[in-house]
Amino acid sequence: MPLLLMKNIPRYECLLEASKLFPEMNPSATEAFMNVLYAGDELVRVLGLHFHKHHLSQGRFVVLMILFRHLMEQPSGSDPALTPAQLAEQANVTRATMTGLVDSLERDDLVSREQAADDRRMMRVRLTAQGQRFVQEFFPVHCRRIAELLSGLTEAESHQLVTLLRKITDRTSVQPGGLAAGTDREQPPAS
Repeated sequence: MPLLLMKNIPRYECLLEASKLFPEMNPSATEAFMNVLYAGDELVRVLGLHFHKHHLSQGRFVVLMILFRHLMEQPSGSDPALTPAQLAEQANVTRATMTGLVDSLERDDLVSREQAADDRRMMRVRLTAQGQRFVQEFFPVHCRRIAELLSGLTEAESHQLVTLLRKITDRTSVQPGGLAAGTDREQPPAS
């Protein structure tokens, strides 16, 4: 879901002026933060349209990719299925969300659900032959779309961007209450 953001991000000079009223504001950090959010939101929007054109959602795509990767990593003859709980963990969603995603993928015959042979109470999810074909046809299209979106960056800039974004995400490794480890600021009130 897109974030509610300003279409025109304030110029640095405006943020510098605002910092006179709000001394806690770091104009450079605020400008960078707003641009990261805006770029991420635009990427989500564009990829949402791309997925929609192929009758996918981001969630359905993630489930297909997890199952496909798991299938490719399995030694020949081993079971390429995962439990819904394993899928939910790898996709970083709740089990209830995963149930809905698997239901919709099963309706489209892209995955199948079966009882585990060793434990009849346990369900396992696997790609169907149609699901495997879909991933093999769609993934190259998806890769070309990503390459188009980032074509304005050189390879070196892409690597630098990854390094910078990892620095940001490292700071978002949060303690309970939503603060980065090592900060001395007061925890926000519990809701």
